[in-house]
Amino acid sequence: MVMVMRSISSCLTLSQTPPPPPRPRASNNLSTQKQCKRNSRNYCITRPQILPPPPLSRDALGFRVFVLSDLHTDYPENMNWVKSLSTKAYKNDLLLLAGDVAETYHNFYSTMSLLKDRFQHVFYVPGNHDLWCRSEPEGHPYYLDSLDKLNKLLDACRGLGVQTRPMVLYGLGIVPLFSWYHESFDREMDIAGIRIPSLEMVCKDFHACKWPREISNRSASLASYFDAMNEENEDAVKLIKNTCTQIITFSHFLPRVHHLSRPVLKPRQELCPEKRMLFYPNLPKIIGSDFLEVRIRSIHGSEGNASACHVFGHTHFCWDSVLDGIRYIQAPLAYPRERKRRMNGGETWLPFCVYSGGKFADRLSPCYWSDYYAAHPRAPHVTELAPWVARFYNRA
Repeated sequence: MVMVMRSISSCLTLSQTPPPPPRPRASNNLSTQKQCKRNSRNYCITRPQILPPPPLSRDALGFRVFVLSDLHTDYPENMNWVKSLSTKAYKNDLLLLAGDVAETYHNFYSTMSLLKDRFQHVFYVPGNHDLWCRSEPEGHPYYLDSLDKLNKLLDACRGLGVQTRPMVLYGLGIVPLFSWYHESFDREMDIAGIRIPSLEMVCKDFHACKWPREISNRSASLASYFDAMNEENEDAVKLIKNTCTQIITFSHFLPRVHHLSRPVLKPRQELCPEKRMLFYPNLPKIIGSDFLEVRIRSIHGSEGNASACHVFGHTHFCWDSVLDGIRYIQAPLAYPRERKRRMNGGETWLPFCVYSGGKFADRLSPCYWSDYYAAHPRAPHVTELAPWVARFYNRA
């Protein structure tokens, strides 16, 4: 997740189907970030808890794959949650970490060590928070920029036995995908007539990440750079495609869902609520990558299949849906205050077991936003703010 206005994003926590949004009411006192934060706390509604799956005997489970994203263990509550995971229950299992483990190298290394002690196999892709250039405790690595930090994190993973490359385990193909977002990913209609804070004001990446001059957050160059990192794994991916009938890909950022099999249709942003539903309506500009969608479809095929799954993170919305033949899942731990309101579906269902005994798990339930869009078509052309959003914005 990339929000400075975290309390705003964490309040997108409705427990019932949103009604059609009325016209936003003007207000004279809601234009500053501090006021938005204060008022957002007054209107939060808690979401339903995702139901944990029924317990099965160890013999019935076989090889299991768990998924998790957005650990953010710089928060002591989140680090304690990781420490509370059983040291015995997952000893034969695999964990896919879809990015945003921690902001500091110290907490990243500690978290990965804890998880590797608990799971037989751990796979990881970097998130944006992992690459923030924050101050570190004395004795920990110094990094020139975010790419230098990335290399040090990958070195740490190799030292701990954490995998960042494609691999086949028990006949299941696992493909980590490096990615970054770009603003042009967002092609849906913007919300006009309200004062929306700039990306630089809301997104700490523009300040906490440091990049060489030739790549930038404000163009597709950074997303292209990260996508190119996947090319050195093409031989391994080709082997997986030729030998595995079941494949799980995973990334931190979101793909588009492109309708490659039906190119006459416009691309959709199916894995995030519409802008009118979001406390920060410009969130879609800092969440996804067209390069990632092409990469995913090159692995799973344009039509997908019943054994195709992609896991992602970043937005902190629990998600489970099948789109164009691929199952998309997000299982975020998220921030402590978000868990209290169950924006992420709570914590008793985490980590989520997506695969066991040669089969993919049943669908998450209830899973608020993906449930909503399973019953309601997206309407991005509707730009009238939802009522829980409208109260935070002045008309421009």
